[in-house]
Amino acid sequence: MSMLQDAGIYLLQDLSNPSSSINRNDPTWTTELYADYAAVVDAMANYTNVLGFFAGNEVSNEVNNTDASAYVKAAVRDMKAYIKSKNYRSIGVGYATNDDATIRTNLADYFNCGNTDDAIDFWGYNIYSWCGDSNYVESGYEARTAEFANYSVPAFFAEYGCNTVQPRQFTEVQAIYGDNMTGVWSGGIVYMYFQETNNYGMSSQSSLKSYLLTNIGLVSVDGTSVSKLPDFTSLSSQLAKATPASTSSADYTVTNTVAQACPATGTAWSAAEALPPIANSETCSCMIDSLSCKANSGLSGEVIASLFSTVCGLDSSACDGVTGNATTGIYGAYSMCSPAQQLSFAMNQYYVAQGKLATACDFAGNATTQTSSTSSSCKGVLSEAGTAGTGTVTTVPTGTGSTSSSSSSSTTTKSAAGNVVVPRLDVGLLQLGAYILVAGMAGMGVVLL
Repeated sequence: MSMLQDAGIYLLQDLSNPSSSINRNDPTWTTELYADYAAVVDAMANYTNVLGFFAGNEVSNEVNNTDASAYVKAAVRDMKAYIKSKNYRSIGVGYATNDDATIRTNLADYFNCGNTDDAIDFWGYNIYSWCGDSNYVESGYEARTAEFANYSVPAFFAEYGCNTVQPRQFTEVQAIYGDNMTGVWSGGIVYMYFQETNNYGMSSQSSLKSYLLTNIGLVSVDGTSVSKLPDFTSLSSQLAKATPASTSSADYTVTNTVAQACPATGTAWSAAEALPPIANSETCSCMIDSLSCKANSGLSGEVIASLFSTVCGLDSSACDGVTGNATTGIYGAYSMCSPAQQLSFAMNQYYVAQGKLATACDFAGNATTQTSSTSSSCKGVLSEAGTAGTGTVTTVPTGTGSTSSSSSSSTTTKSAAGNVVVPRLDVGLLQLGAYILVAGMAGMGVVLL
């Protein structure tokens, strides 16, 4: 990471990783994910070449999973608040989307609509519609540019480089950095640096570290060579010819601050404007302490799922405080807690409804009673949640993500060719050429360098 910074290479960092991310098929935003994402922020925030963070990449990728976007937007909201609470420098949080004609407009509108504290700071667009010797109109670039002409945050191509015609000539570079697009788009990131089985690579070199050492000239490396593919040469040539307009941040005046309208829920979109609750582990701890009946510790996921089925089957209202529906926008105050904590809340609800009979807090020996307690710091939180757990808790977390088990994890790193404050490409960044555009899509975590 220090090598990237020393070389003047800017980047954007994914907050998620393959083992800790929002699942489009069963989406949740939880205190565990919050801690993992916050840990990435902690690890990267002090590198001044980090332009921002992606809270998700193509999570909702077709109509039938657009409800997942509510959970990703909740992650955006909470990570923006976390960055502010830690007094880090201003670092944006955004999202990268696929180019699906059926949802791309609703996606862009949804992440930009509503309260600015909840909305994305920048928009990444993964687009592969310019293939071979295409042009501004046939590729759809003209239409996409018109669609984003009034977007209120910076937008850029988070991935581009169609490979159906090879070798790639990258003639789209002249359009991306030409007069038609630089007033709307903040450049783009080519996919990708490594050559893998998908055949999108720029080089056969298997180590980004070796690439940086060899090509940027930080040190000499004996026995290391980089085999640049024809695509690399084409891209370098096209970048060298690009002459985008530039605007310094000091001279730039924001002219468009109007957000998009939130899309209505229906057959084409299933995420309501209301977002899942703030993922605050302190809220969950307060709730657990306040219970008279709770699940035994150490239960397996299988047992927890089975017990959920039992208690919710006995009394469905007992689970109102731990369930959520992104389409209706109705969420239980504790729907962001861990499964074990949620189960304890549901068990306690049933126990109380049964008049606290001893047999009502047993569940085949998987639950136990305790003496409930409520500290003064918890009273406000529990009051907001309500006895049924269906209220809205507005308290934000005060803890950090540095203790998360995933604090050293990192995922696909995307560097930026555009300034996330000024929605126009800065010439100084373009001069980084292939380094920023190619190395940025390397597919390896930069904290591992």
